[in-house]
Amino acid sequence: MSTTRLTKMVAVGAGALLLAACGGSGSSGGSATGGGGGEEDPIVIGISLPLTGDFAEPGKGVQRGYETWAKVVNDNGGLLGRQVELKILDDASDASRVVSDYESLIAQDGVDLVFGPFSTRLVVPASRVASEYGMLFVEPAAAAAEVFENGFENIFYAAPAIAPDHYNHLVEHIAAMPEDQRPKTAAVAAMDDPFAQGTAYGLRDGLEELGVEIVVDEVYPPNATDMSGVAAQIADADADIVIGGTQYQDAVNLIVALQQLNYQPRMAAFTTAPTNPEFVEAIGGAVDGILSPTGYTPDAPYPTNEEFVAANTELHGTPPGEDEANAYTTGQVVAAAVEAVGCAEQGECQQQLIDWLHENEVDTVVGTLGWDEAGRPNGAHLIQQYIDGEIKIVLPEDAAEAELVHPKPEW
Repeated sequence: MSTTRLTKMVAVGAGALLLAACGGSGSSGGSATGGGGGEEDPIVIGISLPLTGDFAEPGKGVQRGYETWAKVVNDNGGLLGRQVELKILDDASDASRVVSDYESLIAQDGVDLVFGPFSTRLVVPASRVASEYGMLFVEPAAAAAEVFENGFENIFYAAPAIAPDHYNHLVEHIAAMPEDQRPKTAAVAAMDDPFAQGTAYGLRDGLEELGVEIVVDEVYPPNATDMSGVAAQIADADADIVIGGTQYQDAVNLIVALQQLNYQPRMAAFTTAPTNPEFVEAIGGAVDGILSPTGYTPDAPYPTNEEFVAANTELHGTPPGEDEANAYTTGQVVAAAVEAVGCAEQGECQQQLIDWLHENEVDTVVGTLGWDEAGRPNGAHLIQQYIDGEIKIVLPEDAAEAELVHPKPEW
């Protein structure tokens, strides 16, 4: 079927959105209380995000991506000739609260569309609410396998690959290494979180199939701040490769603890955290050699990416990271369906949007996306590594900006 995409993207100024996010249980500003209006009324999009709590740092990145998308769309005439407004609530990283937020947005506020939150722990319950109301649910940040095992046809992940497949290119690279250069032992530490564990265990299981011995395999709670015990286990085992199934602050705390113990792995792979702009400073600058999967690079050659980078930089003061990109992609995916189907409201329109996405592909800032019947994307993640203080794509080779450095320099 034909591919539909948003075009005519332009760099935008830093003017305020019609509706910007704030915390609490109310709307974030403006006068919009619901959707379903006439041709002159805005299309209201309901969103719950973790702007405080455990996932606040990446949650704010997703917020920035959504805001950039809304600003660009509105500056180019809106959707179906109507402006879009974002109604964003703060779920405080709480699964119960995210449920009540989407219940309120859909049933009470009557929003026209919904976008997903950040984190598998929040997307799973939120997607259940959306399914009960028959709403299209495109989400930017839940890649765990369990997200797509609930039988919901309305969910779509706006990124290239689900969590267990994030490190596939790295596993393939290690398999191709001379046997005497491959890691012999691995230490795994993962947050008790489906996404964090999914990414780490995908790499762990791939290495086990290559004969790598797993000498540490620890799980810690999402609110853990003292990582010294886990770090001590890893350092004592002196594993060749350390794998962190991490979000942000836990990765920083773990790496700092490992540095203090002078543990020097030959490879180090951490989920999510290395893509955060504060990461380098947070761990004292010793980032060279650290690997991470990513679904996005600001240098990607996709048609709308240059405009997105310019718009996000102008609006928020920094180039976008992966969280911003996946949020922007969420908007692109929904917008493509809305423009193709010609509607944006609750009711029968939602099923038409869902059906269209199951049958079509969409060009986005992370590449061309298509989905299987459960909403799993059909792409693959890139592998990036810090080299001389800058993060570069190193795998796969046909997309690489630099060669993978092995062994890892000391931190």
